[in-house]
Amino acid sequence: MTAVQTPTTVNGYIPGTWAIDPTHSEVGFSVRHLMVSKVKGRFTAFAGTFVTGENPLDSSVEATVALSSIDTGNADRDGHLRSPDFFDVEQYPELTYRSTGVRADGDDFVIDGELTLRGVTREVPLHLEVHGFQPTTPFGDSRAGFTATGEIDRRDFGVSFNMALEAGGVGLGNKIEITLEIEAVLQP
Repeated sequence: MTAVQTPTTVNGYIPGTWAIDPTHSEVGFSVRHLMVSKVKGRFTAFAGTFVTGENPLDSSVEATVALSSIDTGNADRDGHLRSPDFFDVEQYPELTYRSTGVRADGDDFVIDGELTLRGVTREVPLHLEVHGFQPTTPFGDSRAGFTATGEIDRRDFGVSFNMALEAGGVGLGNKIEITLEIEAVLQP
């Protein structure tokens, strides 16, 4: 039998309830485009809270993203992404994520959770790298920071719009890479 090491201690770890600071955070994604490159984008309106338990494995998170806030640097593309071909923001204005558990992954963690997009909920694990905790900042508060990454298949959420390329292949990849750079403030 092999012993499993769990990172039940994180340097500077502070248990409590935290609110995401949107001015110091980013919710981003990338997708393969025309089979030759990747297009990146982000959402500019999002909110979330997480609770760091006494044991990091007892932590939880809930977050909401306003899909109309998509920004890929191209207004025409952003408008198309808001349409029924993709997000259908008129009918489904938000993407939500709710954790269902946290587990150790070497020196890092995996957040298991449910992502809901276009009325479809799927299990989506996020790999979590904790950057640290600052008990006192120049802003007069306590802050925590981390990076979370994951991947979804957009077809799992009913997003199947695509176009065939003359030389073969398709215009858009189905795998969407998610990258969250999060800074959060400890709540009183």
